[in-house]
Amino acid sequence: VQLQASGGGLVQAGGSLRLSCAASGRAFSSRTMGWFRQAPGKEREFVAAIRWSGDSTYVADSVKGRITISRDNAKNTVYLQMNSLKPEDTAVYYCAAQAPYSSSRHDYVGEYGYWGQGTLVTVSS
Repeated sequence: VQLQASGGGLVQAGGSLRLSCAASGRAFSSRTMGWFRQAPGKEREFVAAIRWSGDSTYVADSVKGRITISRDNAKNTVYLQMNSLKPEDTAVYYCAAQAPYSSSRHDYVGEYGYWGQGTLVTVSS
């Protein structure tokens, strides 16, 4: 599985961005997909995830109410809609995929075997 994240950029505080992650390879529709972010000098942290079935989504408390994750299996793409952005949201955002039909933890970096290259989001104050 190859993942290509896009949609990052520079935005003012309070603005919005939609990140996309296009997947190539097998079994996209059977994989739990996640978004993580890593700010300079900090560890990679969980942002959001969506189960392969699409019926369960998870969002980190730090972004709850501002971020929505969704997927379009017909397009092999997962999205991260980010609203009311804050300077502390500045980070490189990574999409990641789990093994097919996995029921592993959705918020743990180690449970994702495939990672995209990351897209930089910069929020100015």
